[in-house]
Amino acid sequence: MAEVGEVTEGCRLPVLRRNQDNEDEWPLAEILSVKDISGRKLFYVHYIDFNKRLDEWVTHDRLDLKKIQFPKKEAKTPTKNGLPGSRPSSPEREVRKTLDLSLQPASAPASGKTLPIPVQITLRFNLPKEREAVPGEPDQPLSSSSCVQPNHRTTVRTGAGDTSPISYPQHGLGVATSWDRARSHKLAGVGLGLDLHGKPPRHGAGDSKRKVEVVSPATPVPASTETTQASVFPQNGSARRAVAAQPGRKRKSNCLGTDEDSQDSSDGIPSAPRMTGSLVSDRSHDDIITRMKNIECIELGRHRLKPWYFSPYPQELTTLPVLYLCEFCLKYVKSLKCLQRHLTKCDLRHPPGNEIYRKGTISFFEIDGRKNKSYSQNLCLLAKCFLDHKTLYYDTDPFLFYVMTEYDCKGFHIVGYFSKEKESTEDYNVACILTLPPYQRRGYGKLLIEFSYELSKVEGKTGTPEKPLSDLGLLSYRSYWSQTILEILMNLKSENGERPQITINEISEITSIKKEDVISTLQYLNLINYYKGQYILTLSEDIVDGHERAMLKRILRIDSKCLHFTPKDWSKRGKW
Repeated sequence: MAEVGEVTEGCRLPVLRRNQDNEDEWPLAEILSVKDISGRKLFYVHYIDFNKRLDEWVTHDRLDLKKIQFPKKEAKTPTKNGLPGSRPSSPEREVRKTLDLSLQPASAPASGKTLPIPVQITLRFNLPKEREAVPGEPDQPLSSSSCVQPNHRTTVRTGAGDTSPISYPQHGLGVATSWDRARSHKLAGVGLGLDLHGKPPRHGAGDSKRKVEVVSPATPVPASTETTQASVFPQNGSARRAVAAQPGRKRKSNCLGTDEDSQDSSDGIPSAPRMTGSLVSDRSHDDIITRMKNIECIELGRHRLKPWYFSPYPQELTTLPVLYLCEFCLKYVKSLKCLQRHLTKCDLRHPPGNEIYRKGTISFFEIDGRKNKSYSQNLCLLAKCFLDHKTLYYDTDPFLFYVMTEYDCKGFHIVGYFSKEKESTEDYNVACILTLPPYQRRGYGKLLIEFSYELSKVEGKTGTPEKPLSDLGLLSYRSYWSQTILEILMNLKSENGERPQITINEISEITSIKKEDVISTLQYLNLINYYKGQYILTLSEDIVDGHERAMLKRILRIDSKCLHFTPKDWSKRGKW
């Protein structure tokens, strides 16, 4: 058994922790840092299969030293100049480098360097033809497996000119479908007919599900935008062109596995992270400093918050047991005495900016990141304590911040916020969104999301949140999309005894939810089925009952009559 002194950074071993049921468990963890306080060693551990917000400092008695795994010593790799000293590359970086090289066009190699020969892959699939469903046969599900037959063969052609057929498993190909925008616009015109209260169709008369039929001819609906799965859809008897798989984002195992609708861009190819603004997408977790929580506790008004992640507050404040924030201007100070002195001079009792919504005790304030830089930067520092998938930047000028508050006799207390770009080229209506931990699981998250779409309705646009979403953000958005779309479908009424009809475009216009999000939500709910040459929506009794129960619990809603908001044309720089 190893000694405590042998435990160093990079070691992996089981660590004792309590789960939600208050039971002891020993998950595998990695040692990120070691410190010695008054002769007592503390270890900062990251639980491998858990979210980073559960990382913590532990003592040696919680370590299982019998099963310790020491880090492997790797040789230092040379840098670009051929000098040693750079850290070894991770396996993910090596795979990404190989993929990037294989996608580069052939060119003359530089002197002293040998580039790999690009491999040309030809895919041949036996694609099913569209046909009428025969009574008695099961409906064809809308998925990638229904579009790619398992008996296809792949021919690999190398630079030498020889070809050899290789058989791959059906879901093992690293090929992504490239959906061009012209096709996706056609998809938006699919008509959906609903039969919620009438008799079930003749086919499957014993089925208790309610069916919605598509009036227009069958149009392929993208089953997934995941870039690591083979998804080739037939169009007029031919397959769409396939592009090589792009390296995906790193994802936590506790996030939902089927997050292709929210975690990647709408065309199936991950978009590059935006490198300007207050909080931008973060794909590099290589810095050991940013992997560790640096703030022990934050006192904000009557609440004490325990941060989940790293936030770049000044270094001298990270050693304090408690960091004090003014709950109205969010200024940070080092002691309670400094906070009390600040409160005698701070005349704010609400966030700076314009109050654009008030109903009951709930208010929303619109804050310009250029006019209120100090508040916006302090808000981003606070938000970074609870958002791991973003990196902090201090350029808040291109952003608007919408802060939700709860009013009492002492003032307007911050509950949560979301930010959005003044000008978004990709139809983003939310950049970052956060409900503070004391107010979570009380319906405020959906209220923030609903308010963001209410602003999009006033602007006359459809919107979508910026990717990637956190695990909690993904759950909230999926729940909101599902409830909103089901509410529309269930409220449709039939005319002249026929099934009511609605198109994807109409759903998008009514809700301001982007078409891709509407389609992905219908697929996530497993509502789309193939029936008699058309795609139909099938609403089962379980889905209807579950939706009705969920809507009874959803008490907080946005009242559009209480919104006083006039959108601005930010394309004119004079508006800034």
